[in-house]
Amino acid sequence: MKQFRFQKLDVWQQARMLNKRIYSLSRAFPSHEAYALTSQIRRASISVSSNIAEGSGRNSDADFAHFLEIAYGSLMEVISQLFIALDEGYITQLQMDEITSEADFLALQLVALSKTLGRVSRTKTH
Repeated sequence: MKQFRFQKLDVWQQARMLNKRIYSLSRAFPSHEAYALTSQIRRASISVSSNIAEGSGRNSDADFAHFLEIAYGSLMEVISQLFIALDEGYITQLQMDEITSEADFLALQLVALSKTLGRVSRTKTH
């Protein structure tokens, strides 16, 4: 079976796992959050993997790197929204710590891939 370029990227595989984790966590959010936090955090998570995929299909490394920056920004949005979920008691501190660790690793991968494409990253991860 033919694979698209993005499917071969470890960073996309990690983003896909993030999507799965976010969907799993957000299923437990209260129903009154369905059109608010639940929807927003899922869309932000999807944006991470989608921008990696879209960028990989671009004609230049500079374009690809630009989409990786957008993916990085979406990842930061996911983390910010997870803090809201934590503050509201929708997730536990342990869940937050686990997913933050995964997100940190994904952020490092995004920055590293961007650097291999010749892009000087404006993002700082620590």
